[in-house]
Amino acid sequence: MRRLRFTFIVVVTALGSGCGGAAESDTEPKVLRKRMVKEQLEAPGRDIKHRRTLKAMGEVPRHEFVPANMRRYAYTDRPLRIGHGQTISQPYIVAFMTEQLDPQPTDKILEIGTGSGYQAAVLSALVKEVYTIEIVEPLAKRSKDTLARLGYTNVKTKLGDGYQGWPEKAPFDAVIVTCSPTHVPQPLVDQLKEGGKMIIPVGKFGSQKLYLLKKQGGRVQQTAVLAVRFVPMTGTAQKKPKGDDK
Repeated sequence: MRRLRFTFIVVVTALGSGCGGAAESDTEPKVLRKRMVKEQLEAPGRDIKHRRTLKAMGEVPRHEFVPANMRRYAYTDRPLRIGHGQTISQPYIVAFMTEQLDPQPTDKILEIGTGSGYQAAVLSALVKEVYTIEIVEPLAKRSKDTLARLGYTNVKTKLGDGYQGWPEKAPFDAVIVTCSPTHVPQPLVDQLKEGGKMIIPVGKFGSQKLYLLKKQGGRVQQTAVLAVRFVPMTGTAQKKPKGDDK
């Protein structure tokens, strides 16, 4: 298991500032994204190597997915609050989870926990279709509007309980879960294609591990790959004990 090394780099910029000032230049966010990729993702101890993931991380405008008052911190090495008790994950975690799935251009991916929409935007540059579910209604609406405004037309959004997945759109080549249940939801396993992968944090807050699952012969092989800290999965996940998915 790779050990997660935290390096906090605070870059204060004028992203999103204005109030009558000059229009924001495209140059500064591009420079900050390039620096983010080099210093936070490719750096020794981080070692993200999946070239297509690095390219997507260098292109998706992360500052567009955070609240206006947080945009100056959009490219720093940390998660950020997006309201309603939720966060946008640290850039390294987004890249790491994406790399673990090894997404292919023909893939159809299910994301549980749309949040800001940033992870879905990164995936949209790498695969054919992204289906993403958010249980918090204001976040679901905001992320849908943001993704549409920025032109991510291959991302389909849904307000709902992610524990149940999106059965009418299954099967999926991969599943990515950005909130932590205490066990792997069986509906998500059922909706995963044979040979497909799932990346999911599992455990109670403060003692979570990120697991990579591979479905073979109708069963899943799982490997713990990283110690993490995600917000808990809500809805059905809070009511069902492990093994009770009926």
